[in-house]
Formats: sequence, C-alpha cells, structure tokens
Amino acid sequence: MTPGDDPRPLLHLEDLAPGMTWETGAHTLTTDEMTAFAASYDPQPFHLDDAAGRDSLFGGLAASGWHTAGVTMRLQVEGGPRIAGGLIGAGGRIDWPRPTRAGDTLRAVCEIVAVRESRSRPDRGLVTMRTTTLNQEDEVAQVFEATIVVPRRVRVEAPGDAAR
Repeated sequence: MTPGDDPRPLLHLEDLAPGMTWETGAHTLTTDEMTAFAASYDPQPFHLDDAAGRDSLFGGLAASGWHTAGVTMRLQVEGGPRIAGGLIGAGGRIDWPRPTRAGDTLRAVCEIVAVRESRSRPDRGLVTMRTTTLNQEDEVAQVFEATIVVPRRVRVEAPGDAAR
C-alpha cells in the first residue's frame, strides 16, 4: 500500500486526545525469522538455539526483545494511528514482561496517554503513546511508552513572528 492509498485518517496534534485507542493487525513469528533477526542484531545464544534457550532463564528459544519491538513498530505503521509526519520518537521506556516465542501471534494496542503543545516549537506538540503488544493468549509481551513529535494542522505563530 502506498501512502496515498491508506484509508486511515491523517492525524495531527489537534486530532489526538488522551484515551484514544487503536488496535493493529497481527503477525506470527517463526523460528527462522527469530533466529535470522538474532543472528544479525542480537546474537545471544538463547535467541539463536533452542538448547541454549532451555539452559537460560527463558527456558527455551526466545525472540530478541528488539525483534518484538521491530515487529510492533511495523504493526503500528501499518495499522495503528496514522500520524502526520510519521511516528517520530523523542524518547520512551520499553518493558518486556515475558518472552516472545516462535508461533506467537503479536498484535498491538495503542493508547494516547497525554497530549501537549510544544512551548518552543508552536508548529508541533508532544504526544505520549503507550503501545501494549499482546500475544495470541492476550499475555503482554511488550509495553512501550513513547513520546512522539506530532505536527499541528494549523500554523501557530511564535512570539515575534508577526513583527518579521
């Protein structure tokens, strides 16, 4: 799908309010996908080999948390809120309360937690969005609370702009 074909509304700062939620589509992880990601980006034994995983605190092969985060990002981009300017992060906190396994089907629930105008950049604001990634059993695999930069729809002049 190209951006022009996306049926989701394009959301600006003025369109967002605390309590708004979206649920994404789903993605099922395979062993091959998990180990390929781990081999390239997080080559720890418990992400690469089931036997090594069984000997770890995970008790079996576990996806890298960064893989779970990457899958979540794709789910958000393809089915979460369509934010004007894109999902541009300005910081956040991520937690992985349980491992993601081969065969897990992940989906994400996105919730707007806070919206505030920027004090220094009147053309944008900051939005806190909590994204909870769930597996097929509705168990939480990841919680990511991020601050994202969101443009305003309406141009707001900064103090002194009118004098220029």
